[in-house]
Amino acid sequence: MPDLHPLLSAFAPIWALTAVGYVVARAGLLGPQAELVLTRFVFHVAMPAALFLMISRTPLGHFANPSMLAFVAGTTVSTGLGLLAGWRLFRRKRGELAIGAMASGYVNSANLGIPVTMQVVGDASFVGPVVLFQILVVTPAVLAVLDSGAAGRRALVTLPLRNPILIATALGAVASATGFRLPAELHHSADLLGGAGVPTALVALGMSLHNRPAAEGRSRRAEVGLTVAIKTLVQPLVALVVAGPVLHLPTHQLLTVVLFSALPTAQNIYTYAREYGQGTDLARDTVLWSTLVSMGTLSLITWTLGPA
Repeated sequence: MPDLHPLLSAFAPIWALTAVGYVVARAGLLGPQAELVLTRFVFHVAMPAALFLMISRTPLGHFANPSMLAFVAGTTVSTGLGLLAGWRLFRRKRGELAIGAMASGYVNSANLGIPVTMQVVGDASFVGPVVLFQILVVTPAVLAVLDSGAAGRRALVTLPLRNPILIATALGAVASATGFRLPAELHHSADLLGGAGVPTALVALGMSLHNRPAAEGRSRRAEVGLTVAIKTLVQPLVALVVAGPVLHLPTHQLLTVVLFSALPTAQNIYTYAREYGQGTDLARDTVLWSTLVSMGTLSLITWTLGPA
């Protein structure tokens, strides 16, 4: 059986900071608008700083990785199933469909991917191409859908000029391609600012659990359960099939791509949902439950495929 201690060590900060957010909200320390203010800080300030630095320091050539074919296949199938389920089974609107699809296939790559793969495989280099794919391909597509439906007066062609996530992504890609680097003082300041994103997002997530409204009947519970199942079971299974029988990847690459595909939904999804007021409950519950369930699925993958 796999050693659960590395997984517990990786997940402990997520649970701890979420619990801090719940306690802060329950005690009323920051006022009734604190959750909204924190999520907006993450979306408009901290996350753009972190994304710019991460992309600018990562060679775009990392996309040329055979393991990425398996990861992209798992992501495509899982997000497609999430989109189909929201449309056909739960009759969600466009913005909610985008959040549901993203919650079904957007992994917590850096926050959990690095510690998990370092402990199990001993190498976290695969996080680079995964982050690039999610930030440069998946995120802009979803935000474009959310922004285009936010208000009719907004022109779709001006989206990159109004969305801080897309602006940071584009600037980071340009910096990576040209080799541009910020001066040391600015780089350190942006690094500190970006480092506040993940803990602040987790605290805001925990705050959203206080005075949480009751689940909206069997349909909402079924939607959350199906989304979590797609994320934690379908996505890694598709990656396993493509990486193994189709691509015949070496053992360590097979294990790495399946582990990354089995990571839970990233807390970024809740930040996006809260910012746009679309699918907030689904995003919050999927992040929480997929994080819990993935403890078991990641352990099973490690035990079945074996450490590299």
